[in-house]
Amino acid sequence: MEADPVAEQSIGPELDREFLDLALTANGAVRWSLRLEDETVTWTRGMDALLGIPDVSEETLRARLLDLIAPMALSARTASEWHDLDLEQPIPDGGESEPRYVHFHARRFHDPYAGEHLIGVAADVTRVHQDRQTLTDLADRYRLLVELSPDAICVHQDGLVRYANSATLNMLGTDGAEVLLGRPITDFVETQSVPKMRERLRSLTEPGARTKPAEAALHRINGSTVPVEVVSVLTTWEGRPALQVIMRDITDKKAAEASLRYQAALVQHVSNAIIAIDHDAVVTSWNPAAEAVYGISAKHALGRPVEELVGAALRPGELLASGGVSEALHRRGDGSALVVRVSAAEMDEGYVLVCADETARRHAERTFATVIDALDEGVLVINPTAIIESANPAAQRILGAQPAEIVGANADAWPMFDENGDRVTEQTRPSATTLRTGQPVNSRVFRIQRGDGQSVWLTVTARALNPDDHPPYRVLVSFSDITESRAARERLEHEATHDPLTGLANRTLVLRHLDSAVNSPRRKQALTVLFVDLDNFKIVNDSLGHGVGDEVLRNIGQRLVRATDDTEMVGRLGGDEFVVATQSTFDHDELSARADRLLRTLTEPTHVEGIRLHVDASIGIVVSRPGDTRSAQDLLRDADVAMYRAKAQGRGRYTFFDVELRERVQRHMKLEQDLRHAVAQQQLWVAYQPVVDLKSERVIGAEGLLRWAHPEHGAISPAEFIPLAEESDLINEIGEFMLRTVTREFAELRREHRDELQINANLSPRQLGDPRLHDIVRNALDNAGMPPEALCLEVTENALMQDATSAVRALRNLRKLGAFLAIDDFGTGYSSLAQLRRLPLDSLKIDRSFVSDLGESEDVQAIITSIVAMAHAVGLSVVAEGVETAEQLRILQRIGCDLGQGFYFGKPAPLSDFSALCGTFSL
Repeated sequence: MEADPVAEQSIGPELDREFLDLALTANGAVRWSLRLEDETVTWTRGMDALLGIPDVSEETLRARLLDLIAPMALSARTASEWHDLDLEQPIPDGGESEPRYVHFHARRFHDPYAGEHLIGVAADVTRVHQDRQTLTDLADRYRLLVELSPDAICVHQDGLVRYANSATLNMLGTDGAEVLLGRPITDFVETQSVPKMRERLRSLTEPGARTKPAEAALHRINGSTVPVEVVSVLTTWEGRPALQVIMRDITDKKAAEASLRYQAALVQHVSNAIIAIDHDAVVTSWNPAAEAVYGISAKHALGRPVEELVGAALRPGELLASGGVSEALHRRGDGSALVVRVSAAEMDEGYVLVCADETARRHAERTFATVIDALDEGVLVINPTAIIESANPAAQRILGAQPAEIVGANADAWPMFDENGDRVTEQTRPSATTLRTGQPVNSRVFRIQRGDGQSVWLTVTARALNPDDHPPYRVLVSFSDITESRAARERLEHEATHDPLTGLANRTLVLRHLDSAVNSPRRKQALTVLFVDLDNFKIVNDSLGHGVGDEVLRNIGQRLVRATDDTEMVGRLGGDEFVVATQSTFDHDELSARADRLLRTLTEPTHVEGIRLHVDASIGIVVSRPGDTRSAQDLLRDADVAMYRAKAQGRGRYTFFDVELRERVQRHMKLEQDLRHAVAQQQLWVAYQPVVDLKSERVIGAEGLLRWAHPEHGAISPAEFIPLAEESDLINEIGEFMLRTVTREFAELRREHRDELQINANLSPRQLGDPRLHDIVRNALDNAGMPPEALCLEVTENALMQDATSAVRALRNLRKLGAFLAIDDFGTGYSSLAQLRRLPLDSLKIDRSFVSDLGESEDVQAIITSIVAMAHAVGLSVVAEGVETAEQLRILQRIGCDLGQGFYFGKPAPLSDFSALCGTFSL
């Protein structure tokens, strides 16, 4: 076969045209053909050189060519006709390290005569391959450069993100590009930045055109924003126009700019003068504060020597060498003096001077020092090591020491004691507490032992000089001498808590002592209260005068003090009431023996102004054991109740407060409260007991007797609720109700029966002392339409004797009104007919205690006979109370008694029942 068989023989005009087409597409190519049936291959000249094996045998060349196009021949067998095939194969080129590359281009061709062929061309494409590799390498390097760029770079096309480098991901706060790709670029641009962004992008019309750097704000994935500087470039992406955006995070730049603006504003607005000077001390900057401090404008200061402006020598270098801060005297532009603290800092062009005007502070310090020195209050400054740094004159005077003795001394150099007399330890002194904690100690009272041996009472306050410091703190201690005021207060306290007559504790101090005892958390012993009340002491005052009475009270107080020990409290509550309070483990028998000794001590004769007196007393005893919840007031009340029980049992004795008595007291208190509402709630009513004329045996009137129908306890005895009314001052209200009721009801009864009926009503001792009594009686009579002579007011014998003068005055006023007056319970008191002559009385009522023994005792009959005779002798009628038998009635009639009253004639009953008795009484 020839070296170039295709060139030597024609294979047909159509085949020639195909070769021509291939030749046109491959400049400098070598033609070749391959018959697919037997793999006969032909080629044109130059194939050996193209394949890098010049001057080899035809067989070697054929084998090499077949080997190189074998992949293409395999593909051609399955390819359709006229289907182009391409193959690029490396060709070793001698000993060079880089191979050459040959590109085979072929097409399947069917020849009716020669069969199926693969015809093609081969060309050296080493240069093209190298150019393509160079482009690939260049693209890889560009891609790597973009990916690793510290600036954020992204590409968006048609408004959607197509590419984002790692810096963009970091800037937007995400790890994956899939979060960004395909999303609108506006999703990541702050709304306010979008219009300006669109305006910049519209200006890009040519490929490679770029926008000027601009600022925008981006939205991060977490919702925060980041400021950026952005440049956009018009480029292509996958063959279509796109925009490449380069973004740089300018957060730090913004912060630096803000810092610079802040520093500039600080220089412009600080109160300190800030002056910049060059190395020749000429002013290059003069802030507004410098204008204000020195009174010189910046226009006149710039370019002038600084020393000329501040009126003093300024050597920044020396100042820096000595620490950078000093204080100096400067001058304002008008010549006035300034105290200035100067600090300096060096810069490249010279120095910066900061001049702080300390004139006002220095003036304030001098004023403060003057004020502190003028204070009457002592002031000490104590450093963190508890050493006194300074002391004002008042502190020197109060402590009785010279400055050299105070300054430099330890804060605990003067012994300190609390109000209980206990020494205050070094750790608990106010200054030590504040020094350690920084917390203030306010107005604590202590006693200080001075160096000269004298003691002074001080009220001490300690405060940290600078609470913002860290401990230990410097402490300001102030104190005032309260020695004299404390002594005066103690005198006032003693006067306020002690009885001026006896010097004993008064009610206030007694209650305070009892309250402290019952509320003590360490209480382990019983508390005993003995309530002492003198019997019939009023007689001493009335008969011998208050001077003698006061001396007796002082004597009693001294006896009680001598009969007790120092652990017990003796007090006078007022009048003739005393208290002995003791905390002990006494049992009942021991307390009884103690009460007996006190009674014997008190009843011993006493001599006052030459008069020998015997005074008895009654004692109420109450014991409060641990756990008792009664208050001090409760204990006094219970002891008082027990004392009254002792008096009721015969005086001159003692009684213990017990559960029964407590129940009685509780009932007493409950009834007293209920009695206050009894009138308003219509619980009180009047019962009428007939009064009979013993001669005619006719009912001539009645005595009105008050009754109480209690909604819970039923009928309450007058013997129980009348004393309650007397004690609680309700008697006047109840007495007025009684008078209004009996006058109204009896007036109606008189109109129904006959006019001569008379109603008797009782007056209590307290009512006799009521200045309104006269008006109350008159108004009751007027409102009822009853004449005064139809009303007889009864007063007990004891009531008349309590305050005879007032009683006489009250009775005379009532007598002028026209009402009749009677003395009730005659024979039970201390009165005599001679005394009764002074009173405007109309009758007297013999007490039922005499009438009840009538017929059984001749003595009683003789007494009643005498009373009747004497009463008739002074013009008084006589009423016998408590008539219960016919025999008693006959005796009374025989001895001439005028009137009678008792169960024999009728029991107290409602008005309707009494009305039926009106008329002649039948024996």
